[in-house]
Amino acid sequence: MVCETKIVADEHDATIPGTKKDAMLVSSSHALWSSGSAALSPGLEERAGDARRRDAVFIREFERGDHGEVRRIFNEGIAERIPNTAFRGLRQQPKTQFLYALLTLMCFVVTKSFTLTCCAPFILMGARYYYSRKVILSYLDCALHTDMADIEAYYMKPAGSCFWVAVLEGRVVGIVAAQGREDDNAVELRRMSVDARYRGKGIAKALGRRVLEFAVRNNYAAVVLGTTAVKMAAHKLYESLGFRRTGRSDDYRLPGMSRTALERLFFQIRHSRYRLQLREE
Repeated sequence: MVCETKIVADEHDATIPGTKKDAMLVSSSHALWSSGSAALSPGLEERAGDARRRDAVFIREFERGDHGEVRRIFNEGIAERIPNTAFRGLRQQPKTQFLYALLTLMCFVVTKSFTLTCCAPFILMGARYYYSRKVILSYLDCALHTDMADIEAYYMKPAGSCFWVAVLEGRVVGIVAAQGREDDNAVELRRMSVDARYRGKGIAKALGRRVLEFAVRNNYAAVVLGTTAVKMAAHKLYESLGFRRTGRSDDYRLPGMSRTALERLFFQIRHSRYRLQLREE
């Protein structure tokens, strides 16, 4: 699973520089200030410049000192998936809804107890939360012991891969990775996540564009990604960047899943695949 966590699309556009080592500056108030700056007095113009700097997002490559904040953002983003998958995700599983309704009905038929029958849906939801937490934390542990344990080795050293962080007000607030694939000449967008306190500022879109520009500079034919995001904001973000959905699985298997009968009963997750074709080969 590609961990995109909760990603919020933004209405502002940004320009991404043309070299990998360049940093990127995105200001959500750029258009407003640029159109009226000529009429501002020196004092107001200085204050306007300060406001722009406070609201600016600086995107740069990952550095070793970022590791703690990167892990924190990744951990929090994955943890958000637990209730989302357990409860909101059920709306994407009509077969499971029917099965739970049938189990509730069977409870009444067997016990003839209205009290137990009324409790059955809460027991089922509690079981969903338990198994969602179990599976997602297992996936998180797997990720933290593979690529997220050594970002430099996985993303910074190999040719065709990179990892970026978004910095706002002097702190890391977003992350994204690009991993090149030689078999189909595509780059995979991975590990996108934005700190919950800084969403709605165009950070996710700027990070996504950074990956697209990286792919173009390195002559990849396409950018691909996979997501298990439940909320539609993530899917709308990908579509706004030009991605098109190419496939979907309603019973995706995450790394770390045991696939026991109870786990299959109480944990299901939808996986969507997206692709943006940059050029024909």
